[in-house]
Amino acid sequence: MRLDTLLCRLRLVKTRGRAQKLIEEGRIRLDRQRVLKHACPVSAGQVLTLPLGGDVQVLEILELPTRRGPAEEARACYRRLDENANHSHQSASD
Repeated sequence: MRLDTLLCRLRLVKTRGRAQKLIEEGRIRLDRQRVLKHACPVSAGQVLTLPLGGDVQVLEILELPTRRGPAEEARACYRRLDENANHSHQSASD
């Protein structure tokens, strides 16, 4: 799955366009490597690092979502690895 599609389906950003902008700005890392192409392939087991809600979050992809469903369905596809994992999940405001 493309990285921009994944970010949108996981409800980490509101639109694919916003996801593409974050990627092109070099603000997303996949397995510690900066990603600059929004078509970058992503698979389960990889780790994303991205800025969300004024914080940097580290997420392990557990499974690839088949659609942009409800937030609860999206959250089941990843787990937070950062120290702020007990805080509520927030999506980007753009």
